[in-house]
Amino acid sequence: MNWCEYPGYALGSEVFQNYGCRMFSGLWITFELVAVSVALGFALAVGLAIARLYGPRWAQMTINGYTTFFRGTPLLCQLFLVYYGLGQFRLFWQDVGLWWFFREPFYCAVFTFTINTAAYQAEILRGAIQSIPRGQFEGALALGLHRWATLRHVIMPQAMILALRPLGNELIVMVKSSAVASLVTIYDLMGATKLAFSRSFDLTIYLYAALIYLLLVEVVRRIWDAWEARLTRHMALR
Repeated sequence: MNWCEYPGYALGSEVFQNYGCRMFSGLWITFELVAVSVALGFALAVGLAIARLYGPRWAQMTINGYTTFFRGTPLLCQLFLVYYGLGQFRLFWQDVGLWWFFREPFYCAVFTFTINTAAYQAEILRGAIQSIPRGQFEGALALGLHRWATLRHVIMPQAMILALRPLGNELIVMVKSSAVASLVTIYDLMGATKLAFSRSFDLTIYLYAALIYLLLVEVVRRIWDAWEARLTRHMALR
């Protein structure tokens, strides 16, 4: 018996026995898609948040427009604009050597998810930085630290503690939102589930997919809670 067919036998589900391996393979693709997108989005969000607060006015206005657009429009619409919209400029991408990227649905999904979650994470980090008392800046300046050293060594560590919970919520949202990637022919967990249903016409396969998503979210939540508790244990001792 194949290991990934075992849950199907345990549940007495023929459709899960037949398509369980494909669904678990899709689960790994979902994990890759979310992990890469959230990590890249966080790196981008740090720069965006700092530029939004301390950059020149034109940069602040540009970043404000960026975050407003990507937070105010559906992720599915953004994915279609990237995959189908940018994909129409094939000759241009071939000329600049990027067609290999925009012809692959996985890369397009990673790109879309990255710029989407970066907008949300940038606003989370901006709010966390702004919530740090002004006295922290003044104290660092009094010690002779310049602005960037103050941000790096004084402000950002405190802001990250405040941003942990909303960043965790954003990660969970991305796990669930990643299901839209199946609409551009990516066989993630939802894509594999749709394929299984199209061949079996058994609606229970969607129930199993929902339970897998629920389990994944619960695992992420518990890991994030444990990480947050570890990073903030010094605050609990006060």
